[in-house]
Amino acid sequence: MSDASPVGKDSNFSRLLGIRILRAENGESELRMDMQEQMLNLHGRMHGGALYSLIDTALGQASHSLFGGEAGSMTLECKVNYIRGVEAGEVVCHARVLNAGRKVHVLEARVEQGDKLIATAQATFICK
Repeated sequence: MSDASPVGKDSNFSRLLGIRILRAENGESELRMDMQEQMLNLHGRMHGGALYSLIDTALGQASHSLFGGEAGSMTLECKVNYIRGVEAGEVVCHARVLNAGRKVHVLEARVEQGDKLIATAQATFICK
């Protein structure tokens, strides 16, 4: 993990992917991940599963920030629109809670590389 101060806890899986939590507070988060050779798909681009993992982690951090950083929710459903492939470099995911109900959070996320939009996501998290 980087020297940033995440509100929530990162997982062994996110550390395996090299996901860095830069910010997670007030229902919003910013995470980064560098392309690694083992993330390549057969087309030479970042595998959609790796990108989804970044998105899901960012959504979780945004939701968990409303529980004081504790894992107070989990993914119920998530829809991702993959817009363009990633061949190299770093991607940034911004996520935010759109509606924080007692039992359900509705969220959105955007993944960008520089000024290019890579993917968008909409999700629902169930609160424990």
